[in-house]
Amino acid sequence: MANNTEDVEKNRVRQETAGDSVPTHQQQGAVALRDRARGNAGAGGANGPEQNGQAPSAARPPRVVEAVEEEDEELTLKYGAKHVIMLFVPVTLCMVVVVATIKSVSFYTQNDGQRLIYTPFPEDTDTVAQRAVNSILNATIMITVIIVMTLVLVLLYKYRCYKVIQGWLFLSSLLLLFFFSYIYLKEVFKTYNIAMDYFTLAAIVWNFGVVGMICIHWKGPLRLQQAYLIMISALMALVFIKYLPEWTAWLILAVISVYDLLAVLCPKGPLRILVETAQERNEPIFPALIYSSTMVWLVNMADTDGPKRNSREAVAPEPQAATEPQAPASPSQDDGGFNTTWVNQQVHQLGPLQSTAETRRAIQEMPSARPPVEDDDEERGVKLGLGDFIFYSMLVGKASAAASGDWNTTLACFVAILIGLCLTLLLLAIFKKALPALPISIFFGLVFYFATDNLVRPFMDKLALHQFYI
Repeated sequence: MANNTEDVEKNRVRQETAGDSVPTHQQQGAVALRDRARGNAGAGGANGPEQNGQAPSAARPPRVVEAVEEEDEELTLKYGAKHVIMLFVPVTLCMVVVVATIKSVSFYTQNDGQRLIYTPFPEDTDTVAQRAVNSILNATIMITVIIVMTLVLVLLYKYRCYKVIQGWLFLSSLLLLFFFSYIYLKEVFKTYNIAMDYFTLAAIVWNFGVVGMICIHWKGPLRLQQAYLIMISALMALVFIKYLPEWTAWLILAVISVYDLLAVLCPKGPLRILVETAQERNEPIFPALIYSSTMVWLVNMADTDGPKRNSREAVAPEPQAATEPQAPASPSQDDGGFNTTWVNQQVHQLGPLQSTAETRRAIQEMPSARPPVEDDDEERGVKLGLGDFIFYSMLVGKASAAASGDWNTTLACFVAILIGLCLTLLLLAIFKKALPALPISIFFGLVFYFATDNLVRPFMDKLALHQFYI
């Protein structure tokens, strides 16, 4: 009985063991199926399901594209705001210099009967109709002279007459920095009753002019170059304010803004041709014509014997005849940095040259003798023509020098010009091409001037007369 009992017990243990082993294999199969399902789901979530036995496409997810676009928009807004500030400061400084001079120095507001050679028709006529006709004729002559000079400049630049252009700009800067600055300083000293002998005045003008010529036409600190460009723009605006008759000045401002619009945006506009030619040649426009927030040096542009090649022409080698034997490369030729020392160092570090992934990775990780290229924010600078500075300051100065030139009218024109400049920069960020800076600002300035001078100022005078306070 004992033996039978042991046999029964052994049989029961064997059955329990066999019963436990079957569910174990089933559980393993279920786990394997779950793992496959999870693996397919993970692959589908990461790279997409396989299609027709091919690997899933490595397309960029929509979220990554949206993130890149948002980053570009933030970068545009960042640099847009920075560009607005970088232009508001010099434009404001130029207008402040002009307004301060108009309010303090009476030389630029008094009418002594002198006129420019471009405005031969007087405005002190008996009838309003005759005055209007004379102002239209003066404005027509002035705009014609500006158009002809612009066309001459574009033709000289197109045919690479750099020395002629630099000589022209050199003489203009010489006249502004020496003669006009001498007149300005003499009138300022006379207004504030400052005693000054001619030798000291000549020394001041000489140092001011020579440093300005060096900074504008050669090399100098960026801030000093910008200060001189602002100063010569203010001097030119003061000359226009003094010698241009009142109606002629307002008509010139209106017409010059329309001309600027056509010259920049028309396909055959002279200013557009000038900008496109400079971009094709990869050359900056002359710094004596452009206010730039970055450094622009054109030292050797006029020193070249032949015409300059653009980047495409410099890269493409000249074809040689098939029968002409090629001379061995001389040691003085440019080897692109891959000289014998570099090759020996590479062989010493990497061994024999083999184009494998490891060798390419090791070459990329090798230290380079070139300095790292820094992405400076100043390279993303903005540029504004000096003519824009001149006509902005001319508008504000004329508003300040008018017979009723109160501070309300002056401040209204000042704010209008800044608003127009801000809108112009906004359009520049949207269209990403060269745009005229005069039309919007001059339009707003003229509207604000006549509205403030004819509506707001009489209203404020009535309020002050009856002592009403709003």
